[in-house]
Amino acid sequence: MPQVALDTPLAPVVGPPTAKAMEKSFGVLTVGDALWHLPRRYSRRGELTPLRDLPLGEHVTVVAQVLSTVSREMAKRRGSILEAKITDGNGILTLTYFNQKFRAHDLLPGRRGIFSGKVTAYQGQLQLQHPNYELFENRDEAPGASQLDEAAAKAWAETPVPIYPASAKVASWTVQKTLGVVLDSLSTVPDPLPQYILRQEGIISLHRAFEQVHRPQRESDAHAARDSLRFREAFELQLALLDRRRRSAQEVSTAWPSESEPLRRFDAALPFELTGDQRLAGAQIAADLAAPHPMHRLLQGEVGSGKTLVALRAMLQVAGGGGQSALLAPTEVLAAQHFRSITEALGPELAAELHPVLLTGRMPAAERKKALLALAAGASRIAVGTHALLGESVMFADLGLIVVDEQHRFGVEQRETLRRKGSQPHVLAMTATPIPRTVALTAFGDLEVTTIRELPPGRLGIETFAVPEIEMPGRAARVWARAAEDLAAGRQVYVVCPAIAPGEVDPGLDPLADVPDAQATEQRPLSSVEETVAELRARADFAQFPIAGLHGGMPGPEKDSVMRGFADGDIRLLVATTVIEVGVNVPNATIMIVRDADRFGISQLHQLRGRVGRGSHAGLCLLMTRAEQGSTARARIDAVAETADGFALAEVDLQLRREGDILGTEQSGGRSTLRLLRVAEHGELIVHSREVAATLLEQDPELTSAPELAAMLERQRTAGALDNLAKS
Repeated sequence: MPQVALDTPLAPVVGPPTAKAMEKSFGVLTVGDALWHLPRRYSRRGELTPLRDLPLGEHVTVVAQVLSTVSREMAKRRGSILEAKITDGNGILTLTYFNQKFRAHDLLPGRRGIFSGKVTAYQGQLQLQHPNYELFENRDEAPGASQLDEAAAKAWAETPVPIYPASAKVASWTVQKTLGVVLDSLSTVPDPLPQYILRQEGIISLHRAFEQVHRPQRESDAHAARDSLRFREAFELQLALLDRRRRSAQEVSTAWPSESEPLRRFDAALPFELTGDQRLAGAQIAADLAAPHPMHRLLQGEVGSGKTLVALRAMLQVAGGGGQSALLAPTEVLAAQHFRSITEALGPELAAELHPVLLTGRMPAAERKKALLALAAGASRIAVGTHALLGESVMFADLGLIVVDEQHRFGVEQRETLRRKGSQPHVLAMTATPIPRTVALTAFGDLEVTTIRELPPGRLGIETFAVPEIEMPGRAARVWARAAEDLAAGRQVYVVCPAIAPGEVDPGLDPLADVPDAQATEQRPLSSVEETVAELRARADFAQFPIAGLHGGMPGPEKDSVMRGFADGDIRLLVATTVIEVGVNVPNATIMIVRDADRFGISQLHQLRGRVGRGSHAGLCLLMTRAEQGSTARARIDAVAETADGFALAEVDLQLRREGDILGTEQSGGRSTLRLLRVAEHGELIVHSREVAATLLEQDPELTSAPELAAMLERQRTAGALDNLAKS
């Protein structure tokens, strides 16, 4: 066989059937992919896995000992059932096989091994139906007294056994055998890290790290290998992000002078003073726009901190030089809200001169045509829109600035599509979800980050309370009485539900917010917009107040009509899904009620809370829940109730959910593409690896001394692999 390298396809090494199974189950295509399919954990042959808290419905791999085996004939049909009970010394798990009596010869009491299958429950007992297993005596040469001495037998029993992420088709021990073949076939792997970094950081060679992580002889072998691979992962990611930032700084873009007549007039007409953070953020962005290289900046800030105002001032700087700006929003409701607030903020004269236009997918054809012509001719200097801005028919005369609101909701390709409509336009990404520093370095490390913490003066604040419906039914009843009181006083109320209608869950829900009690959820359907509207309209204390529902499945014009009605005060109580999560500004709204709050993530609850308390009256946020005390879902709700500091909540969220939810390859979330690096745990390593990478690039910008690293970065740029992780 020719030399086997990391980029060698897996099939010639392990055979087409095994390679196909590995690809289908884990997305593994090459030898390198296989080697980076790392063990989830390690067991020893003498060590058992706790069985009591295995998750229902999930595929698990456990190390256990056979306790007993019983075979019996089925009563109502032909055939037999074999039940083997395995134990960790405390819990018991039942293995069930139909018509497979021969397994009784394997599953003898006292034997230990690895068992793999899907956890189900039968008559209150956990079980695995037809699980795969590999008994230790079958998979290794078990040393006996006649073969080796007692010390060798003890060493064999304590040798780490890698337990891999597995599937129903590919068991952990199959992965282990496959990787054994790969390692035996592998030629020496060239190490991409310079030798001085290996010595400086105490990192073992890449080839040795792969050998030790998959075939450790001692626990210390596995620890050393994982530490080395983790550093490599952090270093290579930070190097790639810093390299992309450096290359972006070398691109040529239009410089927009900070002296802008529209901006001067806008500032002069402002009825309030900018906060210190707003001024600082504005100065940083103004300097970026005035430079001949494209800006790549992330603007993060608390709910209501004035990010949109800062972005509008940047648009006016570009408009002063004759350029155009485009604000990309994730929903029609938010785009319409931005358009209205920008038009109002500009005032009649500036609005007439700059001619801002709105572009959404459902606007009438005649309006759309007028907007497209205004942009193409340069008559409109500001465009606000949804994904409709990305269409081929949308052309700009001179696109100088792109503002992406809630940028994590857009894919890399979508943002690049908009960038290509200009000549290296500046990019300002905004998020109202505060980002912990380690996440910012890992996900947005190629962007300059500006943070607005300071809120405008005069805000009266928002009180937040958890409302446990089962434990405190009286408090739950009081929620609606309090809402009626505020309505009677002339104010307005939001009610947010996790479902649109019975059985139709809001697609905007946090996909990774756990369900604390699956049985309770099955018995009591999630609160829905449709049912809540009907329920409240039927109450005598709400009868006199106009109530409407709003959700993402409604036609665009209908959504806009409802939102305008609420903004104008014609609708007093709005029952909605997460479509009102960001950007919606109704100063007269004072109460936010969230039903089934355990179905929302921390950042969603924080954003929803920020919809109230924006006017002359204090806000009140009531988080209704049936989550049990001590559950993760309840911990999220309690955290939001305890603090209004979005940055503190971001850290709590990171600790509770880990970064897989923040760094997922899917823009809406999902599993992290990181392998060993965990930003919640390895913040110091991330910061340190960035310093090491920055030093290398400063000394050798083109990486001529590290050709393997240079080749790796080129492969990443070509494949867009970094984009999947960094989402920038």
